[in-house]
Amino acid sequence: MAWWLIALIVILALLVALAIRDLVQTADPVLRTFPVVGHFRKLLSSSGPKLRQYIVAANNEERPFSRDQRRWVADTGAKKSAYFGFGTDNDIDRDSHLIIKHSTFPDATPIAENAPVPCAKVVGAWRDRPGAFRPESVIYVSAMSYGSLSAQAVEAINRGCELTDSLHNTGEGGIADHHRHGGGLIYQVGTGYFGCRNTDGTFSMDRMVETVQSANVKAIEIKLSQGAKPGLGGVLPGKKVTKEIAAARGVAVGETVISPNRHTAFGDVASLIDFVEAIADATGLPVGIKSAVGQQQFWDELATQMSSRQQGPDFITIDGGEGGTGAAPLSFSDHVALPWRAGFARAHRPFVEQGLDDHIVFSGSGRLGFPAESVLAFAMGVDLIGVAREPMLAIGCIQAQRCHDGHCPTGITTHNKWLVRGLDPTDKATRLANYIVGLRSEILKLSHACGVPHPALITADMVELFEEPHKAATARELYNIHDKSDLGTEIEVDIRAVMKHHSA
Repeated sequence: MAWWLIALIVILALLVALAIRDLVQTADPVLRTFPVVGHFRKLLSSSGPKLRQYIVAANNEERPFSRDQRRWVADTGAKKSAYFGFGTDNDIDRDSHLIIKHSTFPDATPIAENAPVPCAKVVGAWRDRPGAFRPESVIYVSAMSYGSLSAQAVEAINRGCELTDSLHNTGEGGIADHHRHGGGLIYQVGTGYFGCRNTDGTFSMDRMVETVQSANVKAIEIKLSQGAKPGLGGVLPGKKVTKEIAAARGVAVGETVISPNRHTAFGDVASLIDFVEAIADATGLPVGIKSAVGQQQFWDELATQMSSRQQGPDFITIDGGEGGTGAAPLSFSDHVALPWRAGFARAHRPFVEQGLDDHIVFSGSGRLGFPAESVLAFAMGVDLIGVAREPMLAIGCIQAQRCHDGHCPTGITTHNKWLVRGLDPTDKATRLANYIVGLRSEILKLSHACGVPHPALITADMVELFEEPHKAATARELYNIHDKSDLGTEIEVDIRAVMKHHSA
């Protein structure tokens, strides 16, 4: 019998078997009614996102990151030309398009190839923390835990941060060996108190001090909520709790671990401030908080109590509702917490009104890892920019959106050995470093175009947004941004001196 006839019989037999299975099953009515051919619908449906991503969608259409944005990160990370020719393909007079208003007389200070852009403020200076410091980079890698990311991805990020003097936020999953490759750490403490917990899951100050002293920790961040799933706890199934993850988190191997949706170490604003001060006293390090923005009462009360007590967080990180790297129910990712621009403006305003904005270092995270978005954030009052998904793009993420199912094709958000083997930490560390340096350089170029030597000196009047076709307003008008308090003059003098020293 000819081989093709055998092949045909085998194929027909398989199709008959599939048809019988489709007719018998009861879960899918389409397949039950249209056996075999109904699978083509599923194939087309699953292929749709890929076809749109690579063939159908325009350069600026996709979400969360457009093709233009992904290309810019990838080319910057690979040290290729990130220039685009023949003008913009965006409609620049509508749809919240951002316009940076250049000066007729730009700042002419030369920009070195690896120009440092230090933070305008000293973290912890207000409270005289022993470990107060000025971050050497206004860009840092925002919170992503080992466990959510693979070992190779965490190592690559930490090495890249070390190469660029940038901070690396550990995420709430504790400090693993993969965080110990030279990059300075922001140790994040979530509701599970991983790395600083008792056996019953409550907070342990002794374990906190032990963990901080074991690594290159520069600051501690208490996570109240995150943009991806604010107000929602989490569950780490026991099958994912490996020996390494258990060691980093301070839990038992193979044991399911629950992160509650709120902290147990404090329950109101006053006790939150007490908690911050207790950790700062025990460790000597600056301590801050991270939160998405929901109900306004918390921020008003926090600013009021910090002003009256002259105590509280050294830095505040505002996360946008458009974040982030954590997988979440669609109702949370789409509808809970304010988007970054509105959220930051509302959370920041009470601290300006209380005269605290020059004491506290403000950080923003939520799709801010692009030059123009960063400039807007600085204009609104941030001092540091936290980036998370953008570094993932820099080390190879293709926006396959498989972060939550263990099948990430680039080895970044999976622990599958076959998939992870494709990620080389040394090569990806260099790409991340190139991205951070490239982003800082473009932010500095835009600052100079506005006539100032540092992005913190860009004002809210230097940026406009087209909220309606042909109708624009400044960021100050749109978000009711207040003028900075009197101490702002001291900060301006200080940062001008710092930038002059770096350019000398």
